[in-house]
Amino acid sequence: MVDSSSAVHVPAGAVTLEGNLTVPDNAGGVVLFAHGSGSSRHSPRNRHVAALLNEARLATLLVDLLTADEEGIDRRTAHLRFDIPLLATRLTAATDWLQQQPATRRLRIGYFGASTGAGAALVAAAERSDAVGAVVSRGGRPDLAGTALAHVRAPTLLIVGENDPTVIELNRLALGQLRVAKRLVIVPGASHLFEEPGALDEVAWLAREWYERHLAQVQARAG
Repeated sequence: MVDSSSAVHVPAGAVTLEGNLTVPDNAGGVVLFAHGSGSSRHSPRNRHVAALLNEARLATLLVDLLTADEEGIDRRTAHLRFDIPLLATRLTAATDWLQQQPATRRLRIGYFGASTGAGAALVAAAERSDAVGAVVSRGGRPDLAGTALAHVRAPTLLIVGENDPTVIELNRLALGQLRVAKRLVIVPGASHLFEEPGALDEVAWLAREWYERHLAQVQARAG
């Protein structure tokens, strides 16, 4: 399998977002990563998950939802990472961009949201229901999507660590508001960041299975 990987620039209104796009040969879908809580496209956790998805012939776009200047502000205030409408708007812009690129325009799109990025991913999924075929949340805050949860049409997988009780409860509340194919998986022995041995691999395999079922198989039928 030969990957085509490149640094990309994604227009989003008045700003341009920096990203990394990897497209395996014969890709069966493309997964757009929504980082949160001060993370970026360089996050080793999300890069690890992305690499395993690439091995499964899923393209990935890791994109910074905040500009460098905004990241600087957020490091001081921790405010922009909770600006769900802003993050969701940036995600929809990246979604539209993927639909215009020759390498990805025919691929079904999945979202992979972490922390506050999960809330933004679900808001964006509700707004781009025709394009988004699956959502996965890793240690996320889907509750931050608010009333948008009831309008999500993409099958949604919520993954939380066993040792993250507050986030587990918030995910259970969000699960009850989703009206689509949905699942909550609690990874035994894992904390919020899934730093324990094997925990992140479990997240990646769960996500891969979800995307293969809801993106790649649908893509194959459509083709």
